[in-house]
Amino acid sequence: MKLRVLYFAVFREKLGREDDVLALPAGACVRDAIAALAARHDGIAKLRGKFRVAVNEDFVDDDRELADGDELALIPPVAGGADAVPHAGRHVQLLATPLSLDRCLAAVSGAGMGGIVTFTGMVRRHSRGVAVDHLEYEAYGTMAVREMTRLCDEIEAEIAGAKLAVEHRTGRLEVGDIAVVIAAAAPHRAEAFTACRAMIDRLKDRVPIWKKEVGDDGAEWVGLGP
Repeated sequence: MKLRVLYFAVFREKLGREDDVLALPAGACVRDAIAALAARHDGIAKLRGKFRVAVNEDFVDDDRELADGDELALIPPVAGGADAVPHAGRHVQLLATPLSLDRCLAAVSGAGMGGIVTFTGMVRRHSRGVAVDHLEYEAYGTMAVREMTRLCDEIEAEIAGAKLAVEHRTGRLEVGDIAVVIAAAAPHRAEAFTACRAMIDRLKDRVPIWKKEVGDDGAEWVGLGP
């Protein structure tokens, strides 16, 4: 069977390519695919254990059995692209153009909402003791939109009455540019605060969007290194 393998961020740079075709025997699992890729590319072997794997845009474990035609993506640690990639019925967008908090507010406003809490994430001059000139955001576009949508569904199921909207940037961002905006509404303020906090925390942990910090001392993919 043949698989399509996708590379992002640090993998794309180290390997000098965005994708691969991998042939494996029938019945092979994710563990077998990673072993074959590590044998083919030293850059993957060196980073083994520092990344997650997605198959057909879903995170999977090493025991997941693969099928002919599957799309396997190596997912480095995320940092929490592309024109707008909206999701029907929900305001979840990945954009290469400036974000709009007003759009997010409009998406969650309603007569039943007693409070709306927002979060705006901006590019700062210093990070981890290093001066930053600019950031470069890269995303696994379709999976990123899918995961942000899942997070909205997940958090709204946990918090009665809550409603969420989110936009995230890709591409080059200068200091002071806005990288992410979130609006969370709920009948009461406590739930709105909780929903907004949960969204940014889980987004930075689970959504395949990567951030490269570029400064006078060089460039580094946040979470994994250059």
